[in-house]
Amino acid sequence: MLDLRYRTILSVAVPLMVSSFIQSIVLITDSSFISRYSTTAFDAVGNGGLIYITLFMALAGMGDGAQILIARRIGEERTEFIGRIFGSSIITHFIIAISLFFLMQWFMPAWIMDYSKHKDIGYLQGDYIRIRGFALFFAMISLSIQAFFLAHGKTWVVLIAAIVTAGSNILLDYLLIFGNWGLPEMGLKGAATASTIADGLGMVTLISFLIVSEERKRYDLFKHLSYNLEFIKELFRIGSPLMLQGFVALATWTVFFTWIEQLGKFELTVSQNIRSIYFLAFVPIWGFAGTTKTYISQYIGKGDFKSIKTIQRRIQFLTLIFIVFFFHGALLYPEQLVGMINPEPAYIEKSAEILRFIVGSILIFGLFNVYFHTINGSGNTAVTFTIEVISVGLYILVSYLFIKVFQFDIFWIWSVEYVYFAALGLLSIFYLRFFDWKTKKI
Repeated sequence: MLDLRYRTILSVAVPLMVSSFIQSIVLITDSSFISRYSTTAFDAVGNGGLIYITLFMALAGMGDGAQILIARRIGEERTEFIGRIFGSSIITHFIIAISLFFLMQWFMPAWIMDYSKHKDIGYLQGDYIRIRGFALFFAMISLSIQAFFLAHGKTWVVLIAAIVTAGSNILLDYLLIFGNWGLPEMGLKGAATASTIADGLGMVTLISFLIVSEERKRYDLFKHLSYNLEFIKELFRIGSPLMLQGFVALATWTVFFTWIEQLGKFELTVSQNIRSIYFLAFVPIWGFAGTTKTYISQYIGKGDFKSIKTIQRRIQFLTLIFIVFFFHGALLYPEQLVGMINPEPAYIEKSAEILRFIVGSILIFGLFNVYFHTINGSGNTAVTFTIEVISVGLYILVSYLFIKVFQFDIFWIWSVEYVYFAALGLLSIFYLRFFDWKTKKI
């Protein structure tokens, strides 16, 4: 059982943050490599990557559901059910992964070509997601194992797997995009292949840690490893709102970037620069989001409701400190950050202006995200899905007005981030204040 000391909170959150930081560095490195290969490929990888992440979030949502269920059983000291939850998680992930794989191979490329204004970018996006689709089969195993370790607060395992994934991806990008060390020059396809192989190596790392882990031996995990229809139903009940929640959030951003692509190549490239750096801000936010879910689920399982406000305040305080640490460059030296992503002078000034502008939205998100994931950790995932839908609905409406109707400058278009984060936070606070959320049985 996790205690409330800052030291313990950080012991859970820091490995998750470092893992996210590594992934952000990978994203920046990928963007830097591919922007130096071709601006068109850079735009295509950006939009194609968003499509992949959007579909990946369907798997990740089920992983979050498994994490919440396992953490609750730990708090309740009903650990005999953990093996069945874990086995059911793998089965549900496989069902989703195979469905998404067929979608990415046979339907998505044609849809992309239909709505793309610039067909050269659309064609390359199709090539990218066909290759990335194979990574879903690695993800279905990785996410189940991650849920098991995160529910125990054993985040350093996830960190090591992330280091393996990130390191191999950077090396393979260097080799396969440009054709170094005698390997073929593959360009965009090399970027997709590198990321897919790296995901496979990350999966192998997690499997290895699971086999030798103390927790596997303590729970005799493989002996109880089985799937059960009741557990699958329970996992879908908790996980499907999270799955849809992540899908809707990223799908909305995909629509946003699609509309920007239709606005013009300059606006798209500027926005892709921002997107690549934006993920630095999510390093502490995602790290403390996972920490919040684990803490809240364990403490509710224990019946200790008095500690929840303390958990929230301490995580918010730490989140703000780490946002300043990771994202201060967006305010103080954005030109240098943008130059790392894309050295073309034509895009640096506008990208830097927008980065400075959106810093405030990130601070809002950092504070409010704790309330949102308190609801998730309580098991009321249908509520957070509703909050997500309302927030992205406002986001889409304002984006449509700014891009399609008023045709604002790209600087003002990015103000929609304030709309989304503020709506998400205020709705979460309203629910926690006026509704009974502590007695949810899962």
